[in-house]
Amino acid sequence: NPSTKPYGIEAAKELVKTMVTPAGLEVSLFAAEPMIQNPTNIDIDERGRVWAVEAVNYRKYSNLRPAGDRVVVLEDTNGDGVADKETTFYQNPELKWPLGICVLPQERGTKVIVSAAPWVWLLEDTTGSGKADKATKLFKVGGNPNHDHNVHAFSFGPDGKFYFNMGNEAQILMTPDGEHVRDVAGNEVISKGKPYRDGMVFRCDIDFAEGKAKNVETLGWNFRNNYEVAVDSFGTLWQSDNDDDGNKAVRINYVMEYGNYGFKDEMTGAGWQAKRTNMEEEIPKRHWHLNDPGVVPNLLQTGAGSPTGILVNEGTTLGAQFSNQVIHCDAGPRVVRAYPVENDGAGYKATSVDILTAPNENWYRPSDVSIAPDGSLFVADWFDPGVGGHGMGDNDAEHIRGRIYRVAPKGMKLSPPKADFSTVAGNIAALESPNKATQYVAWQKLHAMGVKAEPELAKLAKNPNPRFRARALQLLAHHQGGEQKYVNAARDDNDPNVRIVALRLARELHLDVIPLVKALVKDASPQVRRECALALRHSESAEAPALWTQLALQHDGHDRWYLEALGIGADGNEAKYFDAWLAAIGSNLDTPAARDIIWRSRAPKAPALLVKIIGDAKTSETERARYIRALDFITGPEKDAALLEMVTGALDKK
Repeated sequence: NPSTKPYGIEAAKELVKTMVTPAGLEVSLFAAEPMIQNPTNIDIDERGRVWAVEAVNYRKYSNLRPAGDRVVVLEDTNGDGVADKETTFYQNPELKWPLGICVLPQERGTKVIVSAAPWVWLLEDTTGSGKADKATKLFKVGGNPNHDHNVHAFSFGPDGKFYFNMGNEAQILMTPDGEHVRDVAGNEVISKGKPYRDGMVFRCDIDFAEGKAKNVETLGWNFRNNYEVAVDSFGTLWQSDNDDDGNKAVRINYVMEYGNYGFKDEMTGAGWQAKRTNMEEEIPKRHWHLNDPGVVPNLLQTGAGSPTGILVNEGTTLGAQFSNQVIHCDAGPRVVRAYPVENDGAGYKATSVDILTAPNENWYRPSDVSIAPDGSLFVADWFDPGVGGHGMGDNDAEHIRGRIYRVAPKGMKLSPPKADFSTVAGNIAALESPNKATQYVAWQKLHAMGVKAEPELAKLAKNPNPRFRARALQLLAHHQGGEQKYVNAARDDNDPNVRIVALRLARELHLDVIPLVKALVKDASPQVRRECALALRHSESAEAPALWTQLALQHDGHDRWYLEALGIGADGNEAKYFDAWLAAIGSNLDTPAARDIIWRSRAPKAPALLVKIIGDAKTSETERARYIRALDFITGPEKDAALLEMVTGALDKK
């Protein structure tokens, strides 16, 4: 009952005493109501100030705060580790139910991207007053705006671009005047299928001088409610996705670019409960169509929950166990977890380790996480008796709660390092920060310095830490005239993740990827070869079919990540690539690897081969169902002919 629940900072301090962290870490309270209410998303600037968006006006309580929801800045000015200063950066009746914030410090003032459907706002403090004096709309989205499956937070990437996502309720990405966005692939960004469905992940440029977003790329689709996307120093994307509530199918994804993630049937848009051939036995797997060709696997399934904010912690403050790991909030089971990741073929696998729980408090609802400049972890708590079903139980307008906690090594005081953005050396140090806002300022400064920064960046590009090398090489490759030189340096790196950066950079900078793929086509790392396959997507090079074939011949018949990368890489060139592979493999089509590639292919010649496998006496009933299902994903007269042959053959046998 909200009216009887303890309220205020003293109540929050009592809760913190009961919270549980791993050995060596401790939790402290940074802020509580009434200073902060219903925080849905947070970010931390280069000075260590915590920025939050509040969703007080949520669902049926959308008029609890007539003045509109807030973007608020919380600051510890006296060094005791607790916020004592609160500044409303922006509040407007038109800004309601915000779900995302991205803070971009400027030489004077701050730019802030706020995702609050139906709008994505660019809010600017141009004078250094601490309050926004300019508000521009970057995007408009569709669907019900007062819905947590709508547009989510933006994040600055190591390539200088911005990454964001939206859940399945957003439906359409539009310009502020309502025109449908057409992405760089030439497709309208709308969730009607062929190719995009439901939740999506994007990358774009933002021209701050014009106040416009440009060059939108759709990087993944067919999610349900992918609440936030995190990008690491190699440009690898990580996010969570919520199931249809109650089906124990919450998942964590590595987002393989241009992949379909299986919430709905790719071809028909049918829901996961619709009957289909080769249907998965377990509901958590059935939920994501994981037996269907063309669906990228899940990194991890975590059961029931309400997944929210996510990040990649690339600092060392929290200890080796949590360095370079995904950290994520799940408000349903009331936990902040890390997912230590290991390589698994061309993809990854992960386990789960709790970081912050509150065993005695059912209202604890972690909504987001952020890394401070000192490497400590901040956790936003929406603090509510329930989640899911669009409910909000903490709805007394005068006493709405919210908390922010800090997790750090025992005895470590909050002390943000002072960054020096006036020199090359200072910006190099800032680029190494685990804090995203600090990295952003350093990226902009070093990029503007151009050749003046090149010698120090070149030193960083040889740092023992591959994540620092990746950050430096991506900056260097964005200096005019240095593109190919530094892409080649990344190509020759001894770390597979940095070699992956080379392929991603070449695509982003519109360089010829063919020489790069030639150099890496037999790389010892299947993850590098995965990226080679993705680089061949939509290629018009006469050499591409032979290169794709070389990659396909290295498939072991067991690596689903690799198989899906081959399928994505063949998009737009299915016939040419498949024909080249058939010519190379000859009659040796009965191996698990060959059958796998036939099962995933969308080429015109695939149906006849699928029918042959289906009719083979050596094919088990389970396998037969698998190959029959694959026929659902190919269209054209060749499929019709193959099906006629299959039916005729069955009648002849009868």
